[in-house]
Amino acid sequence: MLVEDNPADAMLVREALEEHHVRGELILIADGESAVDYMEQMDHMPNECPDLAIIDLNVPKRSGREVLAAARLSNKCRQMPIVILSSSDATQDREDSMRLGASRYIPKPSRLEEFLDLGRTFKAMAGSA
Repeated sequence: MLVEDNPADAMLVREALEEHHVRGELILIADGESAVDYMEQMDHMPNECPDLAIIDLNVPKRSGREVLAAARLSNKCRQMPIVILSSSDATQDREDSMRLGASRYIPKPSRLEEFLDLGRTFKAMAGSA
C-alpha cells in the first residue's frame, strides 16, 4: 500500500518495486482520509493486510501521521511493516513517526538511482522473495 499524493513520487516507488522484482498489487491511495478509511475497513474485510505500507507524511485531508496511527490501531494490520517516505528530514517528524510505530523513516532521495534502490529495502520489509 502506498499513500502518496504526488504522481511522480508514486511512479518512482512503483519503478523501485519493479526494479527489485517485488511482486503483487500496489494499492495507491492519494490522501490521508481515504487511507484511514481503508485501514478501518481492513478490520471488517476477509482480505489480508498489505505486506507493507509506504506512507508520505504530507498528504491532503489527513496527515501521514494519522494514517500511521490508524494502521497501528487496526486489529488486523497493526503488525504490518510501515515505512514513512517523506520529503522532510526534520528530527521532529522522524521522532514522531517512530513514536507512532513506524518501522522505518526514510527521507525521499533526490537522485533517481537512490530512489530506485529503495526497492531493495521495500522488498526486504515486505518479505518478498
